[in-house]
Amino acid sequence: MKWITRERPKIDRIACPWLIRRFIDKEAEFIYVPFDQVLPEAAKQNAIPFDVPNVQFTHAGPLCTFDALIKEYKIKDDAVHTMAVIVRAADTDRHDLAVQASGLWAISAGLAYNYPNDHELLEKGMLLYDALYSWAKHLQQEKHTQQPFEDLLISVLNRYLKNKPGSKKKTPAWAQELKDIIQDHIDANLSLKELSKGLDINPSYLSREFSRYFENMSFGEYIRKQRIEKAIALMKQPSYSLTEIAYLTGFSDQSHFTRIFKKHTGQNPSVYRKKLVKK
Repeated sequence: MKWITRERPKIDRIACPWLIRRFIDKEAEFIYVPFDQVLPEAAKQNAIPFDVPNVQFTHAGPLCTFDALIKEYKIKDDAVHTMAVIVRAADTDRHDLAVQASGLWAISAGLAYNYPNDHELLEKGMLLYDALYSWAKHLQQEKHTQQPFEDLLISVLNRYLKNKPGSKKKTPAWAQELKDIIQDHIDANLSLKELSKGLDINPSYLSREFSRYFENMSFGEYIRKQRIEKAIALMKQPSYSLTEIAYLTGFSDQSHFTRIFKKHTGQNPSVYRKKLVKK
């Protein structure tokens, strides 16, 4: 079978091909094209479209395309169902659902950054999900710190860091510069790794210190907030549909955009836009 989806995959559009090849069709072929070419090319090449709006295999409510495939093909493997929660959490920015979600997102974003060719990225991503499956199948109870003295040292270090004295610092120059960069490039695919290079700051330090200077938010939370503000600005222009606004502001699809928008504003985008136009 041929399967087709949007170019530049990260989470769902790598996880789904892994699931298809490992549990549905090991000879499956995958095609990545620009968003507006998915459905025309699907018809032309007799391919199954996925992870785009208004097709069978896509997001539905809080569930992602990975979930839709599991349901349709009745996959019962417990390890796959464990993976599904992690994939869903990472793909929909619900990192509270699974502690592994932030790591999966970070590694996936890094792979996409390192491999601009989508098919090469897919093959590297297959190794990632093979590893995640092995962990879910065999290693969930394993811990990295196996010895009691390691746990004790970590506990002492955490208490010291928590109680370490020190006064609040003024906003450093890099934080103000970073705010300006984010504001100017909010519709781009931003990553802390890439930003740290431009600021000449260690990426680990930037990740650790980010929330201190950005409204007590993580990098992902702050970017989502800025994207919602950008979306509201675009809503004032009637030439843009809500689907176009979702993609112009970096959301994976309209359902993802709708959920995040409602979380931030308390209203669906369509309702909010109607009220905005009336003002």
